Amino acid sequence: MAFFKDTAGGTREPLPPARDALQREPERPAPVEMPRRVVEVPEPRPAARTEPKESLIAADLTIEGKIEGTGHVRIAGRFKGDVQVQGNLTIENGAHLAGQVRAKQVIVAGELQGNIDGAGRVEVLETGVLVGDVKAGSVSVAAGSRMRGQIEFGWGEKGAPKADIPRGSGSGA
Repeated sequence: MAFFKDTAGGTREPLPPARDALQREPERPAPVEMPRRVVEVPEPRPAARTEPKESLIAADLTIEGKIEGTGHVRIAGRFKGDVQVQGNLTIENGAHLAGQVRAKQVIVAGELQGNIDGAGRVEVLETGVLVGDVKAGSVSVAAGSRMRGQIEFGWGEKGAPKADIPRGSGSGA
């Protein structure tokens, strides 16, 4: 019994056998070209120059040891030991430092018992007391300060004077 009307009156060709779903090869999509993006990388900026930090030895502290570093040091208390910094050293009024000092700039308003070697500039303020030798590029001493020791300043790296200083007066022989 047929539910449709066969108008061709003939026989039909058999359908090809159906493939099992697991045996079918998956269809691969055609590769899609993605547009290329140009990403600009900014030029590295030079590092911002920051002022070195300042370390403080407070007025109510007494410390013994050694200080080394690149920043600034301010002593308001008492310190016993050597100080070697690439920054500035400030000895406050009422402070006491006993030790050797090497710094870019040294300001003495308190008391320093020790040598200063290789500083670019040394300032001894009117309340300052310095007991020791000083080798610096320039030295400033305020009236009222007290000093004991030898001072060398204004000399170049190799011990030669920065400017020619006449060695005598009057006419030469």
